[in-house]
Amino acid sequence: MKLNNIKKMKNNIKHYSKLFAALVFLGSILSSCTKDSFLDETLTTQRDNTFFETEEGIIQLAVGANQRSLAAIFQGEEQFATTNYGTDEFHVGGDATNSSWNNYDATFGPIVQTTRTQAEHAWDRYWIAIGMTNQLIQAATNIESSNPAVKQVALGEGYFLRAYNYLKLVRQYGGVPLKLEPSNTLELEFARASAEEVLAQIIDDLNQAYNLLDNSRQAPVNITRDAVAHYLAKAHLTRASEINDAWNGDTKAADLARVIQLSDEVIANHPLASNFQELWRFTQPDDDSEFLPELILSAQFTKATHASYSNFNHVAFTARYDDMTTMKRDLTGMRPYSRLAATYFTYDVYDKVNDSRFWKTFRTKHRVNRGGEFDGIEYIPGVDLGIMYIINSPDDTRFANTRNNNDPGILYNGKPIPHVYVAHANDGVGLFAEPRFPSLTKHFDSSRNSINDNRGMRDEILARSAETYLMAAEAHIRLGNYAQALPYINDVRNRATYKAGEDRAYYEDGAEAYPTSDFSQPFEDNSYMNENSYYESNGIPVTTAATDLTVTDIANLPAEDEAIIATLGYGGDYDRMMCFLLNERSRELMGEWHRWEDLSRTLTLVARAREYNPEASPNIQDFHVLRPIPQTHIDAVYNSEGTPLTPEQKDAMQNPGY
Repeated sequence: MKLNNIKKMKNNIKHYSKLFAALVFLGSILSSCTKDSFLDETLTTQRDNTFFETEEGIIQLAVGANQRSLAAIFQGEEQFATTNYGTDEFHVGGDATNSSWNNYDATFGPIVQTTRTQAEHAWDRYWIAIGMTNQLIQAATNIESSNPAVKQVALGEGYFLRAYNYLKLVRQYGGVPLKLEPSNTLELEFARASAEEVLAQIIDDLNQAYNLLDNSRQAPVNITRDAVAHYLAKAHLTRASEINDAWNGDTKAADLARVIQLSDEVIANHPLASNFQELWRFTQPDDDSEFLPELILSAQFTKATHASYSNFNHVAFTARYDDMTTMKRDLTGMRPYSRLAATYFTYDVYDKVNDSRFWKTFRTKHRVNRGGEFDGIEYIPGVDLGIMYIINSPDDTRFANTRNNNDPGILYNGKPIPHVYVAHANDGVGLFAEPRFPSLTKHFDSSRNSINDNRGMRDEILARSAETYLMAAEAHIRLGNYAQALPYINDVRNRATYKAGEDRAYYEDGAEAYPTSDFSQPFEDNSYMNENSYYESNGIPVTTAATDLTVTDIANLPAEDEAIIATLGYGGDYDRMMCFLLNERSRELMGEWHRWEDLSRTLTLVARAREYNPEASPNIQDFHVLRPIPQTHIDAVYNSEGTPLTPEQKDAMQNPGY
């Protein structure tokens, strides 16, 4: 299928969510109105579900369930709060609005205090989506139809989306209620199922979806069999992970074998992009970067629907820049909510000389865009450099202070750079001293309609085959097949290497989309530039040689991994390889909504957060590997005889420690 046709199809799909709501409303009116209804004074505004008994209604319900399950959470702050905060990779940046989720302090519990993301926000989103998928599965099962769009596609999507939401729930909360039928009356009794029961249901639903769906529809816009296989592998891997070791002994070996089988199947159909930069080079909504073969499934956003629903998360990882001398806020610099900043684990987990991923993931330079005088020197917008972050190695002794404006080694166009921040300087202050940090830019979107418009139109990648490679590697590690794990890891690592002739200082991100914005911004107003601080940070001569990140000896892992292994105190082959695998997931998937759940399921969250997350370190406890069940849910549950739960029953429903 030609790309233009795919984009048209994608836009049509995105329009359906708004149309779906209108059609449900219209269907409910039509179903309650008869020729004599006004004379009979029938309530004509009453809604019912008869629209979902039609093929059109079922297809529209599938579209609505898709948007509700995959995209809706990106409209708020729950996604980054529940998956990136409180880990080894990110901590609180310049804004502490959602800091409870990072700090594990007294404000974090069944009722989260002083934050935009309450305990129930993500929980409620998952359950609303599950309600829609239950309706979809029932309707598509019951209808008498031979239409494959209903009996295969819509039904398969229903099973997949229900499993997707339950997988999020079980990885965050452990056992939760299993609700598999739509609710037609008020229900108040919801008993928690065990994590074992929930995962069994997830795997059953995904197997149903796997048998119903194929790969004939375009990824990552649609839910394909490969998307199902990727998440089915993830479900099996979750069941085989340490958090479930109390009961997973009988299923572990078969689960891990299935992970490898499914992963190989997906990898065969989704080759890695040739250059890591291709994934993050975003030039406009629905551009080629959103259709790369590596992508398996994405949450869909576009210009046509951004007024109805949009992607908020482009603002979360953005550092403040607009309050500095010579600088002002602009479209390409993004609106800096400054929620998340990288930790020193993130700065030091990469081989910053040979691995391109840090330099293609984080913005380390900002061009002057306001201009004016600084220390007696006139700075020119669109020409001079206004901000630079030096991300050097821990043993680098070149810099005496974190601010080195007069160091002749870091002049730009013959001028001192007004604002320079150094990760490892001799004064030991570093990047924790103030809210200045390189911004993770995987979600940046300058196609927005104005400088302060938060309504992003860039898709969010949910699944790509680089992660599938690493899931297969993890399964082999868990089976003790370390030599068989390395080829999967090496394929991902060597995609990340610099290629022969590549300009290592070249940089791109979603600011490339600014010409497509409805807001006209002169070039000199842009703080964005196609350059990183690779050479300034590494202090090496300019080179364009190819590199090799292949690992061949598990006893001699890369230096950055050996340093982390030593810090965390790991010794045996299994622990060393799992640490290496988790580090590789960081390097590849940094900021892509996986980290908290990866560390939780592997029971490495507490040790890593204590070591690398400055705000979480004094507070995190072993019980924090599960989230608190929201108090709003517990207070709404009743006993079978219609009485509220007793305090003891409420305590029993809650996860330990809360």
